[in-house]
Amino acid sequence: MLQDYRFSHRLRVRYSEIDGQKIVFNAHYSTYIDIATTEYFRTILDDQMLSLAQSHTFDPALKKITLEFNKPAKLDDFLDIYCRIFKIGTTSFQLQHTITRGEEILVEAEVVQVNYNTESSKAIPIPEEIKQKITRYEKLPTH
Repeated sequence: MLQDYRFSHRLRVRYSEIDGQKIVFNAHYSTYIDIATTEYFRTILDDQMLSLAQSHTFDPALKKITLEFNKPAKLDDFLDIYCRIFKIGTTSFQLQHTITRGEEILVEAEVVQVNYNTESSKAIPIPEEIKQKITRYEKLPTH
C-alpha cells in the first residue's frame, strides 16, 4: 500500500498537539494532512504554488475529509504523512493520505479538494497544465 505513494512528509509530534489522554488530539491529524498536501504541491509546482493562488488560477480548498483512526500518535513521535492524488476531475481532485509511525499505520484519510476562486467564491476548472503535472508525477492514466 505505501508503495503506491511517491510523496511523504515527516514531522514530529509537539507537546501542544497532545490532549489529556497524552495522545495527539484528533483535530491535529487534519492539520498534518494539510501540511503534507501543501508540501506535496510544493514538490509538483515548485515556486509557482503561491503565484497560482494569488492569480486565482489554482487554489485548492477542502471540500471533504474522511479520517479512519487505527492507533494514536504520542508526544515526540516522528510521523510520516504519505500523500497522493488518485483521481482528477474538472474542478476537483481526490487524495489519499496515510499517516505512519515507523511501520505502523496510525491514520488513513480520503480528501476531496476543489480548485476555488476566492474572487467569485466558486469552484473553477483545474488548468490543464496542472492536471498534466499531477498526472506525470503520479503516473496516472491519461484519457
